[in-house]
Parts: sequence; C-alpha cells; structure tokens
Amino acid sequence: MGTLQTEPARTRLDLLAPPVAVAVQGWPADGSVPVDDILVAPIDATLADTAAFCAAYEVGLDVSANCVVVAGKRDGVTRYAACMILATTRADVNGVVRRQLDVRKASFAPMDDAVSLTGMEYGGITPIGLPSEWPILVDERVIDSKYVIIGSGVRHSKIAVPGRALATLPNARVVPDLARPAA
Repeated sequence: MGTLQTEPARTRLDLLAPPVAVAVQGWPADGSVPVDDILVAPIDATLADTAAFCAAYEVGLDVSANCVVVAGKRDGVTRYAACMILATTRADVNGVVRRQLDVRKASFAPMDDAVSLTGMEYGGITPIGLPSEWPILVDERVIDSKYVIIGSGVRHSKIAVPGRALATLPNARVVPDLARPAA
C-alpha cells in the first residue's frame, strides 16, 4: 500500500463522506469481509487524482482502482451505474457498460450530477455508499486484487479494501472485460 498510513475505517469516520461512513458502519454487506479489513488513510487533497496520488504515495497503478459514474437514457429515464476499474485500464463505456445499463448510448455522467446524486466529492467518488438503486459494475481484475486503493467519498483520504469486498456491495456485479488495458 505504498507509504499510506492506514487504520480501520470504522475508527476514522471523519475521513469519509457521510454516505460512505453510513455504509462502513453497516458493514459487512454479506459477512464475508470483516469491517476491519476496510482501511482508510489521510492524504493531501491536492494529490487525490490517480496519477499524482500514485506517484506521491508510491502506490502502483495496478492496485489503484477508479470509480467511474456512467449515465445513459432509456425511455426518457436516465440510468446510472458505477464502474470499478483498475487505473491501468479504461472502462468500455459504449460497449460492455452500455449493454449492462440497457441503453442506446452511455457516457460519463456530468460532474454536477455525479456529485449531487452521490453526496461525494468529485475525484473521491467510491462504490461504498452509492445510491442503492445503482448497479455497481466491477471489472474482474479488481476482484482478483488482494487489496485496491479507492476513493473515500472525499479528496483528503483513500480507502484500502480487499478487491473481493467490492463484489459484496449491494447491486454489485462482477463483469468480465468491463475495462480494457489503457493505451
């Protein structure tokens, strides 16, 4: 986990966005991952973006996972999903994600919508504590990771979590080939 100074997230709810703190307090979703396996570490908020974070805290891109909020419309209704992908990959938004949402076209959700709907800061959005009706699409490479570093809902901290824990979140679906290697 590089140079991050982690501690159990349940003991540092002040480092989490409110919906994330509520979800951590209700952890575990299915009992398979102990709450104390969910760790949090404070970081410099100016270094929250993936490349800067990984360089500053000596975290490999292969263990850093991004939560991408995607939207698409069907019958006039906007459908949202969160996609969990490793930082070494890019989500297949108009292929796999579009089909998972069952929409004609999918794209990254506008920043204002993502922030207001999640109650989280842009650049810190995480799958833990998302709206309950949203599917969480998790690339199988994320699940295969012993630990991944993800957002905490705010820019001034990060969560370290076993990859397999993300498959236990409400509405989570492990999706093969959700992402492709970044060019």
